[in-house]
Amino acid sequence: MVEGDTMATRTHGTRQGTRSILKKKKTQKGRLFINRALHPYKEGDKVSIVLDGAEQRGMPHRRFHGLTGTIVKPQGNAFVVSVVQGNMTKTVVARPEHLRPA
Repeated sequence: MVEGDTMATRTHGTRQGTRSILKKKKTQKGRLFINRALHPYKEGDKVSIVLDGAEQRGMPHRRFHGLTGTIVKPQGNAFVVSVVQGNMTKTVVARPEHLRPA
C-alpha cells in the first residue's frame, strides 16, 4: 500500500459486521438488566442466545445470535450451552447476560 492511500482495509475481527446485531433500541441503551444476569439457570433449561452489546465479557460468537440451546453445565460465571447448528451440535460458553429463558 502506498502512503497516503485512503482505501480502508477489511477487518476480520470477532465483532466484524455486528452493527445491526448488537444495536440496542433507543429505550434500552446503556441498560444492563440485573434480572437477566442473576437468573437461576439449571442443567437442562432451554435458553435463547441473544447478544448484549453493552457487555463484552462472556459474549459468544455472533453466528450463535438468535439460536436456542440447552444448558449443559455451569462453568465459572458462565454456562455451557449445547446448540444445534445445521446438522452439528456445538457447545457455546456464554455468560448469563447473553442468555434468555426460552
